This record gives sequence, structure tokens and C-alpha cells, in this order.
Amino acid sequence: MLPTERQKQIKAWIQDKKSLKISLLSEWLGVSEMTVHRDLKPLIEEGVVVKTFGGITLAEDESSLQLSVDTCAYCSNQIRERLVYRIILSNQEIKQACCAHCGLMLHEQNEGQAVQALCRDFLTETTISAVQAWYVLDTSLDIGCCEPQVLSFGQHEQAEKFVKGFGGGIYNFTEAMETVHERMNMHSNCCKKKQ
Repeated sequence: MLPTERQKQIKAWIQDKKSLKISLLSEWLGVSEMTVHRDLKPLIEEGVVVKTFGGITLAEDESSLQLSVDTCAYCSNQIRERLVYRIILSNQEIKQACCAHCGLMLHEQNEGQAVQALCRDFLTETTISAVQAWYVLDTSLDIGCCEPQVLSFGQHEQAEKFVKGFGGGIYNFTEAMETVHERMNMHSNCCKKKQ
């Protein structure tokens, strides 16, 4: 399939779905993600699509993609890019949280509406899928954000190495969300920063 044919197909899909992941386009078109990025460049320049975190969205929906300034949608703390957690909802709204703790709480609040969630790997600072991430709780390292502190890792092995040095427990997405929720119900001081 020629690039122009792929671009035509991408236009049809984006009109139908409103937003798509690069990885899904790669799979559907049978080409590499790098090829998808090259195919998207003219569509972005034409204003047909807008690049989002790990994907694209229909350009007419761009206004709904505006991020709330620099504050957490859960606790109103300032966003630090190193810890940011973003949820993309089915209506293309993006909610961002100051850390994985608030991200998991936001995710739970928006269950059923979240189509994608992204967070940052604590060690590499790369963007990873929040649903596929591993989370460390109860570490001795103080990151100065919400409690209980939650750190996200892209690989289980890296989380294990971190726990060996700084303590804590490792949880998958569902376990982490349930654990944070349970602890928040036990304590009335939501998102209290460490002094």
C-alpha cells in the first residue's frame, strides 16, 4: 500500500473513531510505527489530525484536548512533568494528575470513560501505559507528593531492583488502584503532602 493510500485509510478511520493509537494504526496498516509517523506528518500539517500522547485525534476535537493549566485534577497540586499521570477519556478530554497516586484515584473516578492512561516511568522518565505499569508503594524514598506515595515503573524487573534499595511493595495496575483506594478510605486526609 502506498503512503497516500495509507493516509486515505487513516483519514477514514480517524473520522470514524475520533482518536487512535499509533500502535493500533501500525498493526492495522501492517507497517512500522515509524512509517505511521511519516504517514501522519502531512495529515498533521494539513490540520486533519492532531498529535496526542501516543496517538492522534481528529483536528476538530482539538479544543477538547486542552489540558487544565498546571494543576492536578484530583488534588489541585502543581503538576511536575516527571510524575505526571494523564487519562484520556472517551470524549477526548484529558485529565492530568500530579502523581500516580492521584492518577489512580482519578482513573477509578472515571472508570468506564477512560480510553487511555499514561504515566512516567520513575527511573527512565519515559511515557508508559499506566494500565500495564508496575507500581511501588511504601518506599522509604520521599518524593514530596501525595500520600500514600505511588511510583510507576514500565518493567517489573526495574521495580524489583528499586524495592531492593528503597523498600516497598510492587503492585499491578488493578492491585495498586484498589490498595490506594482502600488506604484513602481509611484516612480522611486525602492527598496530604508530607511535611
